[in-house]
Amino acid sequence: MSALHNEWWRGGVIYQVYPRSFADGNGDGIGDLPGITARLEHIAGLGVDAVWLSPFFKSPQKDFGYDVSDYRDVDPMYGTLADFDALVAKAHGLGLKVMIDQVLSHCSDQHAWFAESRASKGNPKADWFVWADAKHDGTPPNNWLSVFGGSAWQWDTRRCQYYLHNFLVSQPDLNLHNPEVQDALLAEVRFWLERGVDGYRLDAINFCCHDRQLRDNPGRGAPAHVDPTAPAANPYSWQVHQYDKSQPEALDFLRRLRKLVDAYADTTMVGEIGDEAGLRLMAEYTGGGDKLHMAYCFDLLGPVFDAPYVHGLLTSLHDQIADGWPCWAISNHDCVRVATRWGGKTPAPALLRQVAALLLTLRGSACIYQGEELGLPEADIALADLQDPYGITMWPEFKGRDGCRTPMAWQADAPDLGFGSGAAKPWLPLAESHRALAADRQQADPGSLLHHYRRLLQWRRTQPALVAGAMALLPLQGDVLAFERSQGAQRLLCVFNISEQAARYEVAATHWELAPDAPATTPGTSRDGNALWLAPHATAFLTLRTPD
Repeated sequence: MSALHNEWWRGGVIYQVYPRSFADGNGDGIGDLPGITARLEHIAGLGVDAVWLSPFFKSPQKDFGYDVSDYRDVDPMYGTLADFDALVAKAHGLGLKVMIDQVLSHCSDQHAWFAESRASKGNPKADWFVWADAKHDGTPPNNWLSVFGGSAWQWDTRRCQYYLHNFLVSQPDLNLHNPEVQDALLAEVRFWLERGVDGYRLDAINFCCHDRQLRDNPGRGAPAHVDPTAPAANPYSWQVHQYDKSQPEALDFLRRLRKLVDAYADTTMVGEIGDEAGLRLMAEYTGGGDKLHMAYCFDLLGPVFDAPYVHGLLTSLHDQIADGWPCWAISNHDCVRVATRWGGKTPAPALLRQVAALLLTLRGSACIYQGEELGLPEADIALADLQDPYGITMWPEFKGRDGCRTPMAWQADAPDLGFGSGAAKPWLPLAESHRALAADRQQADPGSLLHHYRRLLQWRRTQPALVAGAMALLPLQGDVLAFERSQGAQRLLCVFNISEQAARYEVAATHWELAPDAPATTPGTSRDGNALWLAPHATAFLTLRTPD
């Protein structure tokens, strides 16, 4: 039975916290739940609606929490269940919803379920994971590859079979074709709903079902285009991933999941979709009101940011989304920070302000990754300091994900940037390039990017068209992207000069006027008749004036 829902998530803004790197409350060099709790005012002060916590469950930390060994407990390095309850209570007191990561496609090889499953072919959980016999020559059952390198199959000497792992060898894939596995996972989800969480971010949710026949993926050789789900140096990109993920059976599981989550008031789910057909799957997974509430893919997490690309992306989504709902992300814990990815070694301040404005005006919900409100660049991590197994395997062409996971910069003058007490060496090196961008320094500067985010988020809340209104994409004019957002009588024209040159944009009607209260409109933007003059990476918001 569905509970009452206020749909706070529709057009909501979610702030992602990577617990290991946000704030260290006990001085051991690793971020934790008490550290997050102590810094919640920073998140609430931005004006976001929710905080999403990356995994903090018990785990051997081979993939830093995305390899869960106990779904119902907090890993001691992060604290206790009581610490989690205190975090939720404080967040709710500050008006923040709390969302947690759930990893449902795989778990750790140290989970009790896998220990039982691998013990024999006849035990009660023998079919809880994806097991397959070797080919006649002893090789794996098909050509599927792991995202993290090598075959997606690992030989197990206990069962004398291979098991599937789409990620690390220590992350065996659960067999969601088995109804008992689905039931068990739903029970884990229910545990945290009963504990008061307001929603879930579902990790790699399109990986939850595989092809029952274990058919080979088609090959294509070295791809001529950029695969948003894997770096060019990774042979994973050389396959069309037709059978190892994104199978239609996933939809039935998502319906079961939605029914459970909707039984709790004002809850939500956002799914991560790692697939080249991400936009299509976003529409499929969120359409109909009976699966995910919202989803995001990797199309704005890649290296390309120009007007034709974004226009094409939005056109494609519009043609497919119907009644589905997107959630936009420009950075997260898995990709190069946007300041470096789109801005290079010296990102222009106007670019970072424009990126924030675009993220928060697209139709849909939005995720802000910790530190993006400070404009933190990607940290340069030496090979000797790397922790990410993905980067260690793919070095040097792909350096992994550690560069976006370094400790948060809180205090410019503190030896450890205010991350902790300084008693222990942080788990990843501090980025000295972050010192001048620390939160305390930006707090003292009204013109900082931090204050830009705050003003933009505060203004956005007063604009119904931006929260849940319709969106009409306008034709490109050179490097200028524009779209109209509307809700009831309100109409708002959003214009972005996505280039390093000044631009002229022809406004279709003279009764559009620059919105006087829009904090993201770039100073110096001017009108001359129907012409709108835009500086490099300038943003402009216009409202519709009723003609005299």
